[in-house]
Amino acid sequence: MEKTILHIDMNNFFASVECIDKPELGSVPLAVCGDEKQRHGIVLAKNELAKKYGIKTGMVLWEARQKCPELVCVGAHMDNYIKYSKLARQLYYNYTDQIEPFGIDECWLDVTGSAGLFGSGEDIAERIRNEVKDMGLTVSIGVSFNKIFAKLGSDYKKPDAVTVFSKSNYRDMIWPLDVGDMMFVGRATGKKLRMLGINTIGDLALTPAGVLESKLGKMGKVLWSYANGYDDSPVLNTEDSVPIKSIGNSTTTPRDLETDYDVKTVLYSLSDTVATRMRDQGFRCGAVEIWIRRSDMESFVRQHKLEYPTCLTNTVAREAFSLFLQNYDWNLPIRGVGVRVSGLTPLSSNYQLDMFADETKNAGKENLAFSIDTLRKKYGYSAVLAGIAISDNSLKALSPEDCRRNGAGMYELTPQLGR
Repeated sequence: MEKTILHIDMNNFFASVECIDKPELGSVPLAVCGDEKQRHGIVLAKNELAKKYGIKTGMVLWEARQKCPELVCVGAHMDNYIKYSKLARQLYYNYTDQIEPFGIDECWLDVTGSAGLFGSGEDIAERIRNEVKDMGLTVSIGVSFNKIFAKLGSDYKKPDAVTVFSKSNYRDMIWPLDVGDMMFVGRATGKKLRMLGINTIGDLALTPAGVLESKLGKMGKVLWSYANGYDDSPVLNTEDSVPIKSIGNSTTTPRDLETDYDVKTVLYSLSDTVATRMRDQGFRCGAVEIWIRRSDMESFVRQHKLEYPTCLTNTVAREAFSLFLQNYDWNLPIRGVGVRVSGLTPLSSNYQLDMFADETKNAGKENLAFSIDTLRKKYGYSAVLAGIAISDNSLKALSPEDCRRNGAGMYELTPQLGR
């Protein structure tokens, strides 16, 4: 049986939610922004009126105001966005229980088994579009026979629209689109494809898979299959367990970092949030990665594989700082720092012990870490902090909760790809 997949994208989601409580914002160019005082002053979302001035997500506020002097900026209210995201998903459950979130404002739905009850995929999409509109929001919905084309459909026409890509029309409608429009074709991959004379999705589909694989590795063949409509990946139920590949956190610092100790302070705070989340998810890590952005906005990433897996803050922080010392020459100050751990294995897994280390002492450190986690859950994250995390008031300790609530950092759990 041919699948019927929907991809639902809530239009200008953050900005649209702000307008529900303050309808007057709907008639002005609006941007939801990070905290300028904490140097997170970028556009997180914008409405249609702001888009007409060329305002883009990720644009710094001074540039956005140059393009649109009358731009109205409001802070982010994550609790409210989560509330409306949940309300929308409750609505989707009226049509299927096969729902896979793709961020806070996007979902895939497999409605293959619902067609007999509610009509075609397009009928279901139209019903959802109208019901979401009753909430004060709008959505764009793609309807297709696979997830990749459904995602393309939700991007095809915005806002407040339904687009159907079928096996009979996708060559006419999808193949003329820019190759960069397809999911998983980022800036670097798009550049490589264009150097090969591949400018459209149709060009990609008609290029021999072997040629793409020779130039792009395994991903070349994957992209070829996507362009030809061969994606057969399932929509995962929200109850399904999605393997986590990495855990990370990054931040734009409140001031430029100018010394090793400045960086060490921030790396420790980030490492603590990452290690706390790692333990909460039941993992040890096998590798530590840092991300550094200089004051000229250039950035780099470095990674180091650990000799023994760990879930300890001090170990993650020590490896992160060592990576920094080995790779930075202080030709410019630093304004952004990130820490990520990968190579995750369950805490219950056996691992090779260090014959020269006191494993009893290591187990004691882990037990202490879990005890600290328990205290923080009961009394708040700041109940137990290391001295270095509070040694500089201008570089205050980050907590996982604050990062998610106000955008102070970019905490994330990265799922396995290719599932």
